[in-house]
Amino acid sequence: MNEMPAPPPNIQDAKNKKIMAGIFGILIGGLGIHKFILGYTSAGIIMLVVTIVGSIITFGLAGAAMGIIGLIEGILYLTKSDEEFYQTYIEERRPWF
Repeated sequence: MNEMPAPPPNIQDAKNKKIMAGIFGILIGGLGIHKFILGYTSAGIIMLVVTIVGSIITFGLAGAAMGIIGLIEGILYLTKSDEEFYQTYIEERRPWF
């Protein structure tokens, strides 16, 4: 029988992170939770602070902007192939878009 070999464990872990980060990015992206899932602590803190503090100063516009960024990133995560996601966000450590 010609069975397909299992993907390497690191790509399988990236697939799980991809799904979680994509869903959190789409649903509550303004809080930066998707960044924390991928290990981008600084980027996550930036998004969280801009959403909270910026929303107070700009009457919610900064939070809306961060929400849109999170939505876009969540969609980008979910539309990439597992290998492309792994290469871009795990190996190259690209925190934004």
